[in-house]
Amino acid sequence: MIKIRLFYIILALILASLNLRPSITSISPLMSTIQNELDISGVTASLLTALPVLCMGIFAPLSVKLSRRWGNEGAIAVALILIGAGTALRVFVASTPSLMFTAFLAGVGIALAGPLLSSFIKQYFPARVASMVGIYSTAMAVGASFSVGLSVPLQNALGGSWRGSLAVWALLAVIALPIWLALAISGRRNRQYGQTAAANDASFPVTKMRAWVLTLFFGLVSAIFYSLTAWLAPAVQSHGYTKETAASIQTWFTIISLPSTLLIPMFVQRFQKRLFWLVGCALMELIGVLMLNLSVSPWIVAIPLGIGAGGLFPIALMLPIDETDNASEASSWSAMAQSGGYILGAIGPLAIGWMHDASGSFVYAFYGLAVIIVLQIMVQLVIGNKKRSKSVFKNMEYEGN
Repeated sequence: MIKIRLFYIILALILASLNLRPSITSISPLMSTIQNELDISGVTASLLTALPVLCMGIFAPLSVKLSRRWGNEGAIAVALILIGAGTALRVFVASTPSLMFTAFLAGVGIALAGPLLSSFIKQYFPARVASMVGIYSTAMAVGASFSVGLSVPLQNALGGSWRGSLAVWALLAVIALPIWLALAISGRRNRQYGQTAAANDASFPVTKMRAWVLTLFFGLVSAIFYSLTAWLAPAVQSHGYTKETAASIQTWFTIISLPSTLLIPMFVQRFQKRLFWLVGCALMELIGVLMLNLSVSPWIVAIPLGIGAGGLFPIALMLPIDETDNASEASSWSAMAQSGGYILGAIGPLAIGWMHDASGSFVYAFYGLAVIIVLQIMVQLVIGNKKRSKSVFKNMEYEGN
């Protein structure tokens, strides 16, 4: 019975995670089409990526309050409803403001789901954080891969409708929602009978310098990741490649990231040399960005970029969980890291769009991205290999609570 419940909970985690990227990543392959049809500048177009990321920062603290009221499971169900609604409404988009509203709605849902899923992992898998974060991050990357790779084919299949192509990804929320509603009902029943942990009462660890360092790190990782998510395909097109080829290269970038996303968190926990993996992944990103500016084949460029970005994002997600002792702390530390981090991260796509508009080229914009990567390495040196404390859960096993 416990094994069945374990499978059910992991399935729920995977299905929720699949929803956290398509509403953002499906935009990039269609960016030039959207710009041309709506007649918007690079800065305005970058808001389609930056706005959800900004929402993920502003509204992440709300996840803690919702968790207190409805539990992790119920709050995640609410988040999925918002993501699904925001994505589905894109089929009716008639103007730039209406498209921005869909980005805002989906962004709020993603903002709530991120910290809640971190708390969910700590709640159910306190001794398996690295492997569960690897599954969580890999599912996000798979969702991103499919949305990037299928955006243009879906547009073609739907008679050239980029609106329909963007809206299709609401189906992921429709699939995930019944399972999470069932978990929410079960969780509520268990709380009524006192079988689950007390409501989350932790506040942001604003007095902890370590928490601020992790927040800054998350922000720099996000700025780089979402800049690549928004602008890698358009940058490839600027080298003379077609929209279809640029979308394929963006898909190749996300496929390359999958092994890193799954395995590097496990390597970090297994070998306990976080600094090696942190700096190593950052250097791969730096190499990839410089190669792109040196007109190296983007098919080759996507390899170091995918390895670096794919490895860093799950580590950024794992650190707040790894350095806390229970689900309540994990939720508050993750909410703070993601709140401040995503607000900082939203600057990345906007800056790339602004520099492209100002210079008419992606060259200076991507050199700016290289500077951000160097700053990231400096923060990684501060993080080092040291953990705040040993988790009291270290030797616990899953008990099916």
